[in-house]
Amino acid sequence: MEKTIDEKKQGNTLVMEPKQENSRKLFIESYGCAMNFSDSEIVASILAKEGFNTTQKLEEADLVLVNTCSIREKAEQTVRKRLEKYNAVKKINPGMKVGVLGCMAERLKEKFLEEEKIVDLVVGPDAYKDLPNLINEVEAGRDAINVLLSKEETYGDISPVRLQTNGVSAFVSITRGCDNMCTFCVVPFTRGRERSRDPQSIVKEVNELWEKGFKEITLLGQNVDSYLWYGGGLKKDFKNASEMQKATATDFSALLRLVAEAQPKMRIRFSTSNPQDMTLEVIEVVAAYPNICKHIHLPVQSGSDRILKEMNRLHTREEYFKLIDYIRELMPECSISQDLIVGFPTETEEDHKDTLSLMEYVKYDFGYMYAYSERPGTMAARKLEDDVPAETKQRRLAEIVKLQREHNHFRTQRFLGDTVEVLIERESKKSSEHWSGRTTQNTVAVFPKENYKVGDFVNVKINDCTSATLIGEAAGYSENN
Repeated sequence: MEKTIDEKKQGNTLVMEPKQENSRKLFIESYGCAMNFSDSEIVASILAKEGFNTTQKLEEADLVLVNTCSIREKAEQTVRKRLEKYNAVKKINPGMKVGVLGCMAERLKEKFLEEEKIVDLVVGPDAYKDLPNLINEVEAGRDAINVLLSKEETYGDISPVRLQTNGVSAFVSITRGCDNMCTFCVVPFTRGRERSRDPQSIVKEVNELWEKGFKEITLLGQNVDSYLWYGGGLKKDFKNASEMQKATATDFSALLRLVAEAQPKMRIRFSTSNPQDMTLEVIEVVAAYPNICKHIHLPVQSGSDRILKEMNRLHTREEYFKLIDYIRELMPECSISQDLIVGFPTETEEDHKDTLSLMEYVKYDFGYMYAYSERPGTMAARKLEDDVPAETKQRRLAEIVKLQREHNHFRTQRFLGDTVEVLIERESKKSSEHWSGRTTQNTVAVFPKENYKVGDFVNVKINDCTSATLIGEAAGYSENN
């Protein structure tokens, strides 16, 4: 699975407005990708109707849930440490129940529940509506598990509770599952086959968010470009659809238009794209609508055609460059970010140099770079030996990170002297006298607070920059305010 800047979060304890009539307490943490954070909002919404308010105090919780990630080994290690903490608290509060949600739940169900006996319930990504029944099972003294993957479930009928939100930005899930069998990725096995959500339910959720004061949404999916609604069902079954269904189907470019036109002053972002599925039409729609943010996260994973083939990435280096060139042609101001994996099995120095040269060609605004770690259950784990030494991986990773930092600075410097629109999201982490927000390119900008407030669109004159942050001063409200 690919990642974006908003998805690079550590575990967050999620809290919603309490309901007076609810008497039970839910402590829920999320790790990994933005889809997990979005799913936790769905879970909180379901359990709010079962008498649960959320809490930030682990010790007072009746139910503790951790929404997990299996994408990288470090994420799994982090979750295991949290489970140790939960169980230490459980010895003091024996009435507390502990559950694992999400991708690790599906992958390690027997280990958690039967072998290690460290949780009371295990719930996969498609089974959250079954939580009330599973909780009843646990309260009756039985272990509870549901990790069945669905061909239909999109949770489009559930209005997510917005947890620990800044009231400005929100995630809107548009697809679930993934059909791209990248050899390094567990998502198709833990989240199932790809299916899309009814576009009208998506537009309805976006409209409701606007009415609640939100100014920016991110359309979420394991692979948003693959979005395809033809009345329901799996993406792979579209070939069996009727002629009428095919003629009236909504693809991702059409969905982008619908959402952008529904709320012309709301910023629209999307994540994550896959080069093999991104169309020129999607790029054209991004260029055509001022409220669709000029930032495209386009994970490449490797600059070597040979390694891309080993990864089962169904695009070549040249095909990737064609997308980049078209983005640059239509939107010179558009930022582009990446995901890269170094040290994939059989990667040579020549393959590594191909990745460096690709980076030099694109000069990404920012990116997320990782050393390959073998994930059990993936095709790579089954068929390829993890044969690149750890020290080689770390050296190559350091070279890629160094080059990306240079490109980061190159890209932020282009804003010097310009006035850019910034959506204020929060107080700056480094100064209580400054606001922090992002440009349409997803670049962080900070500036003195003056009389502005969170949620304002402000024109900011950029006077200085670091490799990651723009520094400026307000020049008045923007026309979107």
